[in-house]
Amino acid sequence: MTDGNARIWHVCADLAARYAEGVLPEPDAWSLEKHVEGCAGCASRVSDAVRGTAAGAVLAEVRDAVLTAVPVAAPGRQVRPDTPPARLTRPRTPPVTSRLARLLWAAGPAVRGAWLPAVLVVAAGALALAYGTGFPGARALLLAVAPVVPVAGVALSYGPHADPVHEIAAATPGGGLRLALTRTVAVLAVSLPLLTLTGLLLPASGAPAAAAWLLPGLALALGTLALASFVGCRTAAGLTGGGWLCAVLAPVPAAPGGEATARLAEQLSRCLGGAGAQGAWAAAAVLSAVLLAARRPAYDRPLRG
Repeated sequence: MTDGNARIWHVCADLAARYAEGVLPEPDAWSLEKHVEGCAGCASRVSDAVRGTAAGAVLAEVRDAVLTAVPVAAPGRQVRPDTPPARLTRPRTPPVTSRLARLLWAAGPAVRGAWLPAVLVVAAGALALAYGTGFPGARALLLAVAPVVPVAGVALSYGPHADPVHEIAAATPGGGLRLALTRTVAVLAVSLPLLTLTGLLLPASGAPAAAAWLLPGLALALGTLALASFVGCRTAAGLTGGGWLCAVLAPVPAAPGGEATARLAEQLSRCLGGAGAQGAWAAAAVLSAVLLAARRPAYDRPLRG
């Protein structure tokens, strides 16, 4: 398995045979699959081992049928009708383009789709309320909505509703919780600085500091991921995001006319302001991270939704 260097290993014939027979332990199989992504020699050895099994014969038939129906050749190369499928080659994707494509796919809604424009609309709407209409509670509204934005991004970025190949991705070494965390980091990397900067540009008007929502946003995002292992991403996002909105907006409808903004600012100060509230959110983030780590095996299977 090793080639003399303790940090470099290759797939031996016995390991490839055990993998092809399906008797290799799951962690070793994941390690092997990750290794053959960048090692052509080991990939060829594993491929030869798989061809020697009953499943290999079926896979070969499927491959030949696909290549016969949709022949693919290198750019500029003519494909003759009698060319064996095994001799056809696919055009190689430039390494930089391939890495960029994988990065864009892994980053999820932070760089594609309608999620980023939606975040920009939230930021622009808050600025328009403050400086276009003179509304004094623009920062309070932004702080009430901001923690839900990463939660919505998490809900839209992972699960069968987000990826047509979710079931396949969940079973790969780079999928599962690793992919969910990659997309969550991308969501946070976009929303946290953008909405915090917007809050700094808004008048305070009794609302907490513009950065007071950062820990709650992180805690709710981690809590959503942990809860998603039980009920799925969208349901988990509805519970965490909906719970937050109910908590901060509950006193507002009962406020007398003209005092709704002040009541919202007071409620936000209770939920976000002070060392006690921030410490509680930090503890919630840590507990969510611990629960998420304990529930990691659940991400090795497709989530409910």
